Amino acid sequence: MALAGAPAIAGQQQYEPLTDAVRTALAAAVRDDAPREARFDDVLEKVDWLAAMSSHLPRRWKPDHRQRVEFLEAVHYEAHRAGLDPHLVLGLIEVESAFRRYAISSAGARGYMQVMPFWTDVIGDGEPARLFDMRANLRYGCTILRHYLDIERGNLFRALGRYNGSLGRAEYPNLVLRAWKRWEARAPAPRPGPAPAMTASAPAPAPKISPVASAPAPAAGR
Repeated sequence: MALAGAPAIAGQQQYEPLTDAVRTALAAAVRDDAPREARFDDVLEKVDWLAAMSSHLPRRWKPDHRQRVEFLEAVHYEAHRAGLDPHLVLGLIEVESAFRRYAISSAGARGYMQVMPFWTDVIGDGEPARLFDMRANLRYGCTILRHYLDIERGNLFRALGRYNGSLGRAEYPNLVLRAWKRWEARAPAPRPGPAPAMTASAPAPAPKISPVASAPAPAAGR
């Protein structure tokens, strides 16, 4: 992986003409709203998850505990808002930018989720610099991945190919799927017994997406 500000390892999301209805829906999805608390079933689940995930974030790019918690809460919220598994989003960020806020790919994709600047003109406010803002980048990235999943009717393998601009090739989807499983395996086991309930302020998540059974297996030796 390259240093912040230098090219990141990422493909190039391709612009595809959108219907007015789709464009309007995507624009509404990326529109800013008041920051909301990440959705957890209870306070203990939140504490356990943040602690477990925080311990695996790279300290080089996320040295401060408060910074790591803020980032993870944003990932959790934006993932659920788009109907995605937060561990999938963490895996995608790991592969795309290695958690570097200011990463730039050779194709010009920006930030944690390596979003192409043209998206800000198509569905945003026309300000590509905002892709270096943590919450804006996560909002765009999760919205775009959800859009590709809808296009591919839930086929995550193909949606990831579209996201990376490498549709039809196995390397990138397999990298993300493996990273997803690593982050999923790091999640804490549920605590036994009841825990105090929390008030959920985030919208109810859509059903989680799983990789399709027909996805090509990882290449030998990887």
